[in-house]
Amino acid sequence: MDAKLKDAIMRAVKEEPLARQFNMELVELETGRSVVEMTYDPSRMNNLYKRAHGGALYALIDEAFETAGQTHGTIAVAMNVNVTYMASPDPGARLRAEATEIKRTNRTASYDIKVFDENRQLMATCQALAFRTGKPIPFI
Repeated sequence: MDAKLKDAIMRAVKEEPLARQFNMELVELETGRSVVEMTYDPSRMNNLYKRAHGGALYALIDEAFETAGQTHGTIAVAMNVNVTYMASPDPGARLRAEATEIKRTNRTASYDIKVFDENRQLMATCQALAFRTGKPIPFI
């Protein structure tokens, strides 16, 4: 992966408001693959049952999907995202979303995304499809 592109994506995540709100960290990035981590904070991420809100886990999934999809240097946007929630993390758990590109064409790309806690317990799985616009990433 081009170093200039990697640096631009890493910098963009550090400046992205949602990633900052949830203290997400882009820890690995290579062509077609991304790993994003965050700590589950019940005071900000709980649902009305005092468990992790699905939206918080989805935000982590989407950040990994978003960053993996940009690694070819062109804008990719979500077309379809299908999430299956497997378990709810314990308070303070360090969550890790791993996104891997499965298939890419000129117009679409498919991703497999999994969320684990620090013990590698599976929290969620996801199949996601991106539309590849062909337009260059503007923040490089």
